[in-house]
Formats: sequence, C-alpha cells, structure tokens
Amino acid sequence: MQSTSKHERAEFSSVRKSVLFLGAVMVAYILYVVLSGQFEEFTASLAGVDPLWVARGALCMVCYYLLGVVGYAVPVSRDRNSPLGFRDLMSVEAAGIFFSFLSPGGTGAAPAQIYRLTRAGLSVGSSSALQYTRFIVYEAAEGIFAAVMLIFRYRYFFEVVGNFAVIGLVLFGVKIVEVFALLVICLYPGFVKRSGNAIIRLLEKTPLKADFDRWHDVVNNQVQEFSDGFKSAAKDVPMMLLALMVSLAQLACQYALGWFVAHAFGFHNADLVTCLAAGSMLELLTSAIPLPGGSGGAEVGFATLFSPIFGSTITAAYVVWRFIEYVGPIAAAVPLLGLRSRGGRNVYQRIATIKHALARFWSGMPWHKHRRGARGIRLTPKKVDRK
Repeated sequence: MQSTSKHERAEFSSVRKSVLFLGAVMVAYILYVVLSGQFEEFTASLAGVDPLWVARGALCMVCYYLLGVVGYAVPVSRDRNSPLGFRDLMSVEAAGIFFSFLSPGGTGAAPAQIYRLTRAGLSVGSSSALQYTRFIVYEAAEGIFAAVMLIFRYRYFFEVVGNFAVIGLVLFGVKIVEVFALLVICLYPGFVKRSGNAIIRLLEKTPLKADFDRWHDVVNNQVQEFSDGFKSAAKDVPMMLLALMVSLAQLACQYALGWFVAHAFGFHNADLVTCLAAGSMLELLTSAIPLPGGSGGAEVGFATLFSPIFGSTITAAYVVWRFIEYVGPIAAAVPLLGLRSRGGRNVYQRIATIKHALARFWSGMPWHKHRRGARGIRLTPKKVDRK
C-alpha cells in the first residue's frame, strides 16, 4: 500500500509537469493561429458555434464516464463480499481519466486506479486482477471497434484521407499485436516468465546499469497476478461479454464527439458512422504518441481525418473538440477523485436492491396482475361449499 501511495505521489509530480507542457503547447498553438493569419477566421468560426450541440457533446462524455463506472461494476457485482461501492468505482474511473490524459502514453492511469481500489479495502492482488481484467477488455474493445469501422469506412480512409490510411492500418495492426500479447501473458504466464527472465539475464551481462532484481520480481509476480486475475474473470463468459459490450458503448460515446462538433458548426449532413471511424483512428494515433494527451498526434490526426467534414473551420473545430474530449473531462474528474463509499452498501447489495425494487414495481402493474389471473392463478382464495 505504501509503495503504491509513493507511486501515486510520483504520478502527481508527473501530472504537474504534463500540465506545464500542455500549457506550452497551447501557447504555441495560439501563436501559430495568429502568425499564420488565421486568427480572424478562427474567431469568426467560434462565434457561430451552436452551444446546444456543444452541451450535447459534453453530455456524451458524461455517458462515457458513467459507462466506465459500469465497466468496473459488471465484474464487481458478482462478488457479494466485495468491499467496493459505487462511489469507490466512480473515483477509480475518474482517476483513470485524469491520469491517463495527463501522463505520457496514459501510463499513470493503472497505478492510480489500483491505489484507489486498495484504499477502498480490496487487496493488492485483487485490485490488480480487477484492473488488469478491465484493461484487457477495454483494449480488446478498441481493436474490435477499429476493425468494424475499417470494414464500413475503408473507402473513406483510402479515397479521402489518402496516405494517412496506411498509418491507420499500421496503428490498427499495432493494436491487434498488443491485444494478442496481453492474451499470451494471460494464458501462458509460464512461457512469458521464462522468456522475460532469460532476456533480463542477457541484459545483466551487458554494461547496462539497472535494478535487475526488481525486474525479475516484476516479471515473476506481476505476470502471474495478471494471468490469475484474467483467468478467474474469464470463467464467467456472460460477464466478460457484457463487460465487452459496455466498453464498446463507452468507446462509441468518445468517438462520436466529432459528429456533435460537426453539428455545432452547422454541418448537419455529417455522417455518424464516418465520424465514429475517424474518431477511432484518431484515438489509436493519439494513444501511440508518448506525450501527455498525445500532443502533436492529436492536432495532425484531427486535421487530417476530419478536414473533409470541416473544411476551413478545422482549426476552430479542433479547439472545441479538444475542450469537450480532453480539457473538460480532466477538470470534471478532479472533484471525483476523493469519492469513497466508506463502508456503505457494496455494489452487489445496491444492484440486489435495484432488482428487488424493479420486481416489485413490475408485479404491481395492472397488466401483470391481469396476465397472472388469465393463466389460472387465483388472486383470491376459493370459497368451499360445505353443504
């Protein structure tokens, strides 16, 4: 617990550096707009934005967050003895958004989320297993979503976007390899541990200076925890499928933001599926850039993928999209980081209460009583003639 807390403090230090870096990027972006002579066109485009569609896009990101909470609640709801409540899961998902957006490559999300799970009363092993299972399902959903979008909109990428489609295919291939590697780690931990330790032993013979004992410990322990957690969850196939569907719906909320921004700028003929496909490729590109928020890749990717839709308003559209998809969620996540259930009813008990209330509500409906009576079930006791 203490080491995890130290790791989180280190992540907060990294976040502070990331905020300064992103501030510098924003200043450079403003200077570019001014010096390139686009400032008047930029301000005119922003002046014509429909705030109602911007609010709808923000609401879509709220749904993204709530579905993330549900993504954690699906496996937790099967454990009646789990100490986790919904407020704990809200804090965990908020930490994922905050640290993922503000750490290079999103590397700070998992440690921060595991720390919050342990703070809520879950053991370190169980916290890691839950986090790893959620991570694998989410990564698999990203790969599946990208594959479906490529099937439906491959002509858009090749005919409209041009050579950028090749980059999209490479990123999709990398995602497939990443998911495959995660599955190998989960299903064949012994092979992975032997291979990892062999590589570390080779590195020990080189002039490289590092804490090789810690590397061995990470390979031997973390890989096994990763595998055990996934295998335990994978036994419940319906739960895994439901978690996958929730992750796909969550990704759809994020990828659809381009469609909302297009309507905000008056492009009401924008195709939703095309925006989803472009959003999917953009996320793959952003996550591949080892900088906070994918700076650099996000700007270039948005301009390339969405320029056929926005045309000359692409610069202003990027600012609105970035605010809804990135800046707004970071600010909204801060007050949610400290949420705790503090020994209240856990997720299993909450869902059981909801199910019971729904069952009582349904059984009290007039048509339900009528159907029961029609099937021959008497609603009042039959009088017996004793003559």
